Amino acid sequence: KEIQIKMAQGAKPGEGGQLPGPKVNPEIAKTRNSTPYVGLISPPPHHDIYSIEDLSQLIYDLKSANRKARINVKLVSEVGVGTVAAGVSKAKADVVLVSGFDGGTGASPLTSLKHAGLPWELGIAEAQQTLVLNDLRNRIVLECDGQLKTGRDVAVACLLGAEEFGFATAPLVASGCIMMRVCHLNTCPVGIATQNPELRKKFKGKPEHVVNYMYFVAQELREIMAQLGFKTINEMVGQVQKLDRKKAIDHYKAAGIDLTPILHQVDVPKGTKFYNTEKQKHDIDKSIEFDIIAKANPSLFRKEKLTLDYPICNTDRAVGAIISNEISKTYGAEGLPINTLRLNFTGSAGQSFGAFATRGLTMVVNGNTNDYLGKGLSGAKLVIKVPEKSTIVPEDNVITGNVTLYGATAGRAYINGKAGERFCVRNSGAKAVVEGIGDHGCEYMTGGVAVILGEVGRNFGAGMSGGIAYVLDNHKTFKQRCSLEGLNLLEVTEAPDIKQLKDLIESHYNSTSSPLAQRILENWESYLPKFVKVLPEEYRQALIRLEKENLQTI
Repeated sequence: KEIQIKMAQGAKPGEGGQLPGPKVNPEIAKTRNSTPYVGLISPPPHHDIYSIEDLSQLIYDLKSANRKARINVKLVSEVGVGTVAAGVSKAKADVVLVSGFDGGTGASPLTSLKHAGLPWELGIAEAQQTLVLNDLRNRIVLECDGQLKTGRDVAVACLLGAEEFGFATAPLVASGCIMMRVCHLNTCPVGIATQNPELRKKFKGKPEHVVNYMYFVAQELREIMAQLGFKTINEMVGQVQKLDRKKAIDHYKAAGIDLTPILHQVDVPKGTKFYNTEKQKHDIDKSIEFDIIAKANPSLFRKEKLTLDYPICNTDRAVGAIISNEISKTYGAEGLPINTLRLNFTGSAGQSFGAFATRGLTMVVNGNTNDYLGKGLSGAKLVIKVPEKSTIVPEDNVITGNVTLYGATAGRAYINGKAGERFCVRNSGAKAVVEGIGDHGCEYMTGGVAVILGEVGRNFGAGMSGGIAYVLDNHKTFKQRCSLEGLNLLEVTEAPDIKQLKDLIESHYNSTSSPLAQRILENWESYLPKFVKVLPEEYRQALIRLEKENLQTI
């Protein structure tokens, strides 16, 4: 129903989370599509979002992947959040959430809890004023969270401009949390933030406890609304003139606080709405995929093999996401049998080609693609190859943009040329072959296999905790460009590794007719010693542990 893009966390803005290896049990690893007992790092930045345009593209991708869901963008209360909220509104998000510093997980570092973030009041006031001033407020829902506990908190947030309200800490306390702040240690005494089966038996929470708490909040809010003369939340949103300053604290520091900017009522034409009144226009209906779906009925509903040919241009964005959504709604995560529907495109594909593409799809581009190729790839096969009549040398030319296979979970990609920066970042299960990449390759990778038949940029494998990379190190420069921390650089000598590497290169040649792949296969004995296998140490230890556990269960 709702997909949230978490740009930052109110309790620890600018910092990522980390789940220690011992807490990543097989159930969590399956959910997160990672390896059991390997720590999970959530990096502070989104590697596919470096501008408001990138965020707009992700909103479009997610809306294509699930047209019924609301797209929510979470921001942190800070100076300037209003400008960002205005950008989020223009980027066509359905909801913008401004989060305060007071909530958050008990696993947050103490330095963050004490010294990072700002109160939600500041952020909500600024976001509301900026959105109203730019006539954007009616296009978007404004949500607030960050330790809202009482009906009075909700009333204040509403008067400052919010119309939806997030609760987490208080319902958690109603469920039995005693705020020990040891969520990261696996020792929660009331059985909430732990995977220890003995401690989990101590959990006493019931849904009725949370429901009862919410009734109390709603009742207090109703009483305040009645006192102020409001019948509905919509009437109440942004009516800051109803907020008054009381001299509750007799202290010289309190006397110097000026709340005028927060309580400022924006001067706008009469009739300007202070709350959401209309839906965003995402322009999803203009996608070429609806024509593909109409022609692909035999494949989608009878699983018949079918091939369709289409021209494509760079305004065709996120091609593959809508059709994958239709497949998933019918067949779930299993998708269709492999190679059921083959789509051949000619031209220059737009951003996010093959985003979230699911099993059963084979998508071929004779040409090139933009950024975010195969974002969230979920089982499809993607082939990007140089057109037959082209005279360029594939391995010397860039054929796809930055952030290829970002967050991919399954599937294959064969790229007949170089890719840009941040190749296979957060890849957790896809297999890919490419003929050269830019900086930051395989960063934060947790699974899958990447084969690079050429040069790599600097900072390769930073934060890589799983999966395997095979790099053709022709010029013996790889070691200087690799992150090295926590990584093993090995020769490819084991029979299973040799077979896996050769099979992938053969598949790459069969899919793209790559001259480079052909040369490598024809001179296999001389090329094999030039390959370096990159294996994260934590992943290696986890594989050994899993092997022992399987032997014990037998």
